[in-house]
Amino acid sequence: MGKEDFLKTAFGVSVETLNIIKDAEKSLSAQFSHIEEIAELGSFKVMKAFADNKVSSECFVASSGYGTDDFGRDTLDKVYAEVFEAEDALVRHNFISGTHTLSTMLFAVLRPGDTFAAITGKPYDTLEEVIGITGKRGGGSLADFGINYIEIDLLPNSEPDYEAIKTALTENNLKAVWIQRSKGYADRKTFSSSQIGEMTEFIKGISPETLVLVDNCYGEFVDEKEPTAYGADLIGGSLIKNAGASIAQTGGYIAGKKELIELCANRLSSVGIGRENGATLGLNKSLYQGFFFAPHIVSQALKTATLCAAVFEKLGYETVPSSKEVRHDIVQAIKLKTPDALTAFCRGIQKGSPIDAYVTPVPSYMPGYSDDVIMAAGAFNQGSSIELSADGPMRPPYSVYMQGGVTYESAKLGIIMAVQEMKDKGII
Repeated sequence: MGKEDFLKTAFGVSVETLNIIKDAEKSLSAQFSHIEEIAELGSFKVMKAFADNKVSSECFVASSGYGTDDFGRDTLDKVYAEVFEAEDALVRHNFISGTHTLSTMLFAVLRPGDTFAAITGKPYDTLEEVIGITGKRGGGSLADFGINYIEIDLLPNSEPDYEAIKTALTENNLKAVWIQRSKGYADRKTFSSSQIGEMTEFIKGISPETLVLVDNCYGEFVDEKEPTAYGADLIGGSLIKNAGASIAQTGGYIAGKKELIELCANRLSSVGIGRENGATLGLNKSLYQGFFFAPHIVSQALKTATLCAAVFEKLGYETVPSSKEVRHDIVQAIKLKTPDALTAFCRGIQKGSPIDAYVTPVPSYMPGYSDDVIMAAGAFNQGSSIELSADGPMRPPYSVYMQGGVTYESAKLGIIMAVQEMKDKGII
């Protein structure tokens, strides 16, 4: 039985659906070639950093208790710093999520009375309570500690509002600016590392002491370089996204200026301990191996996102980015226009997942989000965004945000099933 016959028999996929996928895939050779070039460069960088820092089986030895003098933990920090062209890095399984990692960055460098500004519009939903934009007062947000927040929207063309940024820098003595690389639950474009570099240069030209902090989630190994290579003071992300390649079971990283990394280490543990302690409990190997595989796995996710965009453009939907654009993160947004379409898409992705394929996603409340969210996620690591997943808030324009795919072949099935589910429901 051939591939197409198997899909028809085993998954109930129609000939029409298969033709839509096939036609879209034929148009993507140039995009796939670019993605593969970036993946090769990223892999070469990781290999060089492993060799330069003498990564060996000794790095995988587990530590317990205080974890004093954990050689593997400390070497991994050096590997990340070299690949990301940063002075230093802090890579720990103790970071429980991207939000925790980014929150650590903010609390580490900001002090009562400081003011910081988000210059790419409202930050990702789960940071709203961290900052104090939403949620009850007294819960320990930045606002509760007397830290002031300014939000500067992007211009209608999704470019930074440099006049407003200049005004904020000159009138408010900003301690830091916050840049979100990926789009989050927004319709705007994702920023490349070089574009973040342009923002950084502009900010430093006006206020050299203002810190540039970057939410780098979903962006690692998508460009040739990370924002730290262009002058960003700190970047951070989750290891169950790009940098962990679905092999790291948990964790996060922060990379950037050495003195700021020390502050982050103090915040994660305590002042006086910093990065000197912290048992790794046998998890080092998975963190190293995840970073080793990350450039390739990210390329698989990028190919998946590009195919998804091409398919849904053929079906008449607006996609961000389009299938022809150069990508700067692994997230694919599609404006599905109706709650039924959003629900059907996510249910199709779930049916095409390796884990929990039998589960039917429904919209529900999720901590940290202001709207009900529907989420499809059949992942080996719970909540992993480098593994194929799709989610979206139940609000107009009912956009779905699909990301991940550790193998192009398996993730392609998710897209096939999403199209088929929408066809079966009479949506397309």
